[in-house]
Amino acid sequence: MRMQSTNVLSMTNSLPASIDEIQELLAEGRYVADRSLATVLFLALRMGRPLFLEGEAGVGKTEIAKVLADALGRRLIRLQCYEGLDVASAVYEWNYSAQMIEIRLAELGGAAERERVGRDVFSDRFLIKRPLLQALESDEDGAAPVLLIDELDRTDEAFEAFLLEVLSDFQVTVPEIGTISAAQPPVVIITSNRTREIHDALKRRCLYHWVDYPDAARELAILRARLPEAPEDLSREIVAFVQALRGEDLFKLPGVAETLDWAGALGELDRIVLDPETVNDTLGVLLKYQDDIAKIEGSTAKRLLDEIKADLAVAAAQ
Repeated sequence: MRMQSTNVLSMTNSLPASIDEIQELLAEGRYVADRSLATVLFLALRMGRPLFLEGEAGVGKTEIAKVLADALGRRLIRLQCYEGLDVASAVYEWNYSAQMIEIRLAELGGAAERERVGRDVFSDRFLIKRPLLQALESDEDGAAPVLLIDELDRTDEAFEAFLLEVLSDFQVTVPEIGTISAAQPPVVIITSNRTREIHDALKRRCLYHWVDYPDAARELAILRARLPEAPEDLSREIVAFVQALRGEDLFKLPGVAETLDWAGALGELDRIVLDPETVNDTLGVLLKYQDDIAKIEGSTAKRLLDEIKADLAVAAAQ
């Protein structure tokens, strides 16, 4: 991405001044970030570079963009990627039905009216702006939005190549109108679940961070921040059990999103501690594949539960 130094200087006036401030802003949005994530976020903002986040599904990549936009007081524009995503869905398309109505009305108005419509039919008022084009528009106060390009790995390489061009200059060419450029480049967060490799050319234009599963201490902090009403003992058991599950040979390990869902589900069931029956009955909240559930339920779930309760008892006694 190319950016003039004057743009960077003008952007920094409203941006966090330190890594600690980034962590504080995220914490206010109930996102518990480790130091490495806060550092790369700080650098992406200060340098005006897109941030490319990779990691397993459910580890909180998308939430980073949401919390960051809220913390900075900026619009969040989300482009949800999928197979077959094209320019019409991602950038712009013309409102053909409105254009046809305008043309038909002009035909009833004589030559002068037809000439006017010939000039105006491809004007801005007939242009339907999709997320990438919306992201080039600053707010009334001049602040650029946060652009979330979510799950880029779901698209094909052709769209990835197009995106590379957009991110290089933050401008889009509409043949009928001309080139539309961003007065202030947006803050760009790109996520990938790594179902396929993203081309190096795009990665080189971004700062990179791998969002991993959190350790037990950070996951407990996340649970406390998101569900402060959950009983403390239950929260510790939930985190310990999920951490133990991630050590098993499963097709899809539970992410932080599943941890929070499970805690919420156990709260709805009025549970204050884990027991084997409850674990077996609610495994479908944590695990999304029947083979994984069959592998864990029953004796394995009881073994894991016994182990984590013993470990927690030892830790409490120390």
